[in-house]
Amino acid sequence: MEKAAEEPNAKGTDGVVKGEAALKPQFITTKEKFHQSVDAEWQSSKAAKTMEAAEESKETPVEEPETKKLKLDPEENSTGCKPDGKRLRGQNKSRPHKKPTTYDEKRLCLSVIQDNRDCPFGDKCHFYHDVAAYLATKPADIGESCHVYNTFGKCAYGLTCRFAKAHTTADFQTMENGLLVKANEGRTAVRNSLSKELQNRLRKHSEVFRKSAEYLKTISNKKEEQGHGSAPPGSDAESQASTAKAAPVKTVGALTDADVIKLRACEKKQVDFRDKLYLAPLTTCGNLPFRRVCKRFGADITCGEMAMCTNLLQGQQSEWALLKRHESEDLFGVQVEGCFPDTMTRCAELINNNTEVDFVDINSGCPIDLVYKKGGGCGLMTRTRKFEQIVKGMHHVLDVPLTVKIRTGVQEKSNVAHKLIPEMKSWGVSMITLHGRSREQRYTKLADWDYIAACSKLASPVPLFGNGDILSYEDAVRAKETGVSGIMIARGALVKPWIFTEIKESRHWDISSGERLDILRDFTNFGLEHWGSDTRGVEKTRTFLLEWLSFMCRYIPVGLLERVPQKLNERPPYYLGRNYLETLMASQNVGDWIRMSEMLLGPVPQHFNFLPKHKANSYK
Repeated sequence: MEKAAEEPNAKGTDGVVKGEAALKPQFITTKEKFHQSVDAEWQSSKAAKTMEAAEESKETPVEEPETKKLKLDPEENSTGCKPDGKRLRGQNKSRPHKKPTTYDEKRLCLSVIQDNRDCPFGDKCHFYHDVAAYLATKPADIGESCHVYNTFGKCAYGLTCRFAKAHTTADFQTMENGLLVKANEGRTAVRNSLSKELQNRLRKHSEVFRKSAEYLKTISNKKEEQGHGSAPPGSDAESQASTAKAAPVKTVGALTDADVIKLRACEKKQVDFRDKLYLAPLTTCGNLPFRRVCKRFGADITCGEMAMCTNLLQGQQSEWALLKRHESEDLFGVQVEGCFPDTMTRCAELINNNTEVDFVDINSGCPIDLVYKKGGGCGLMTRTRKFEQIVKGMHHVLDVPLTVKIRTGVQEKSNVAHKLIPEMKSWGVSMITLHGRSREQRYTKLADWDYIAACSKLASPVPLFGNGDILSYEDAVRAKETGVSGIMIARGALVKPWIFTEIKESRHWDISSGERLDILRDFTNFGLEHWGSDTRGVEKTRTFLLEWLSFMCRYIPVGLLERVPQKLNERPPYYLGRNYLETLMASQNVGDWIRMSEMLLGPVPQHFNFLPKHKANSYK
């Protein structure tokens, strides 16, 4: 939450608590009454469902191992606040982590799922081969209809799918819808997957980075010249250098124009960034299913989550998953983080040669310690020489535009962006995004849009996008008036992904709780497509849904506000919505988010535990 939230008892002249959004008095309530209202209706509905379930099934649930206990900070009390009354800040670094694999310890063997092929492991295989034995331990199905089957005509998870009844015959055979299968034939919904061949080459260090080697050689040559001085005319050193330059380059295969003619800057792929709505690359929450939701509401530019360049070069499957692109993302880029010219240049060439992207973004604004202390993220802004080498190297190897995301600086009262931006124009940057806060500020205080406006003039003709505190179309209008080329939306999209529609249609959307639930349902369906419809996929989808709900609960419906629009730095007070679902969606309690996830993804497994990534997002 923002700085204003630190003084919960200070009241303004209008009677509104400082830092709180102004709501109509008839909706405001207390914390106790809020939870009494939410719990009373939930318990009654849950009791009815429990009685129905008891009649249908008498099976005992499978026991699961207990989760790791939380390490509580001695300074924190049970309310999730420090003794001085200030709200918690930063990340929950010791979160209880339970892998989705834990909920499905003994699985059905892949040989059984894939047309009963012979298992290559034989008697040594640890998975089930007896379908009846597997079904006896499998958790109950979540629903009668499988979204994956209804979309693609077949479900690759077969009997392991948590919606298996929809596509399984009485003799345990998986059905296919021929018409849908034929309609989807040749369609590649998700691109930029890591192939086994490329992964093996990266692990064996046999991948060739020709363009990177050319650029890195120029850096090493400059270092030698600076270290030893220039060689005198006619010396052996000069003759050796000229001979090395004249030596022909050994090539394999046919010689093409690309081998002898270097692309000029004007011949590289061009992207028109101006006047676009840019969904920020959001760590954890900016996953592919969430980006699909935002695309439906009018986001123009999307970008993958921040990926570590060293992990990409090592061929880590989990890191490459961050580069995946859905077919609906028509203007898509990937964001990489690193602190050395050699790894960042090779990573850019790797992405250029093996993925379909419209631009590559350098993250030089990440404030977290893990990245900053090794010189990446915001650390690059204080290492100008390395930053220049990284940008020039990546520009040299890329056939697509290179963009950069920065903050105002590292220290709160020492802005450096205005010094860097004029230099970046000569480095080869196609677009700059400026978050109007320093690393030290993180998300406290308001973004400095006056500073963003000044930097926008310095950046011209290179487009500069502004980022910070945009939660309504009115905020977007004020941002555009500063002269920026476009706006980037981050937390505003997490709080309400329909913000893109509001901006494009210049209106406040008093969206109903039912419509918001449909948005969450779309997200879970996209998650089941992306992460899988088996137990592992369901629980992974649930985890990301809960992370998103930790932001979405901050939204206050337009019809309840005394003063429109809601501001991002104003926290919502306790209020009762116009119906039960609207009230439930306003809860900042983890338990209520889990209840909402159960409405879409069925009951949580035993011993399920969740803590949001950011301390300020919830109370215990």
